[in-house]
Amino acid sequence: MKNKKNLLISLFIAFLLFSGGYVLGYARSLPTGNILPQITNKFSQKPVDFGLFWKAWDTVNDKFDGNLDPQKMLYGAISGMVQSTGDPYTEFFTPDEAKNFENDLSGTFSGIGAEIGIKNDKLTVIAPLPDSPAAKAGLKAGDYIKKINDESTTGMPVDTAVMKIRGQEGTDVKLTISRADKDQDYTIKRAKIDVKSVKYSIDNGILKITVSRFDKDTATLIREAEDAGMSQNVRGVVLDLRNNPGGLLDSAIDVSSEFIEKGTVVSEKEEKSGKSTASKASGNGKMTDKGKYPLVVLINKGSASASEIVAGAIHDNGRGQLVGEKSFGKGSVQELENLPDGSELKITVAHWYTPKNININKAGITPDVVVELTDADFNANRDPQMDKALEILK
Repeated sequence: MKNKKNLLISLFIAFLLFSGGYVLGYARSLPTGNILPQITNKFSQKPVDFGLFWKAWDTVNDKFDGNLDPQKMLYGAISGMVQSTGDPYTEFFTPDEAKNFENDLSGTFSGIGAEIGIKNDKLTVIAPLPDSPAAKAGLKAGDYIKKINDESTTGMPVDTAVMKIRGQEGTDVKLTISRADKDQDYTIKRAKIDVKSVKYSIDNGILKITVSRFDKDTATLIREAEDAGMSQNVRGVVLDLRNNPGGLLDSAIDVSSEFIEKGTVVSEKEEKSGKSTASKASGNGKMTDKGKYPLVVLINKGSASASEIVAGAIHDNGRGQLVGEKSFGKGSVQELENLPDGSELKITVAHWYTPKNININKAGITPDVVVELTDADFNANRDPQMDKALEILK
């Protein structure tokens, strides 16, 4: 009996050692590809060999002759995955980049005050903000940013370009701008950018409202402008959305509702699932009476995103006329997903369509009356687009 007992104890110890070794060995093997060797998703049945990632990871760690930062490697891998979508508005932000992005949404940052994006595969100025260093230096919507501090922007992601252009207040950044196939260097001093999203004036009975972006307080500032106009019995309104790069969807809906009594403002469609959601006007606007307050909206190639939603809503609902140039054509919807370490994913989840089913992202918004603003006009402080709007409201 004693020998049997000793044998059982020996077998039990051997089992524990074997089990422990197996578990440790299994855990050790996970990074080399034994975790999720193949993955699929609900929209594609094609399997992906995820072990390839771990094999590449291990190979770099084993063979690279130099110091490696695993955190940077991880962020680089995620960034590359996101860039593979081919969508310039789907982006990955490291924790520091995420903080800068949040500052953008608050309307306060240190830089040159120009919204940039990818247009025809080139880093392009969408809109210089009013009174910003970029505007004062002479940058214009549509300018191609060829270099940043002599570094080529070819293939450079938008978020990387933003980080390079921004910097400490009072420091300089050099941009090489291509306009009409001619290159010119601009040295611009960075400054704190904190511009109100709405400005207005009343001239000869016309309320002129300029919206530079769509923030949380934009609709409130619009209502203040309307109150001032109504107190002076204005006979018409010009809503200037030129060089407006966009902003918050809710703000665009609220601003549209100030002029549209009822009806659809914009539809959000998911091309992957076919789901569609329409946003309606609130019915509580102050200037919805088109007979009493005729409206002209100014747009140009710097009008993007939320400004295109407002222009499209006003046009398709028959509330006012559009004057200027075709808009930028940025009609995709992004959601922010916070990740555990403070990094973020900005993901395109749907696309915007006007009430008459125009895909803003593909078609942009075409004005009723096309009026160009040339370099000669700009240099001579002429504004034929505003002149045309005032002519229509006579």
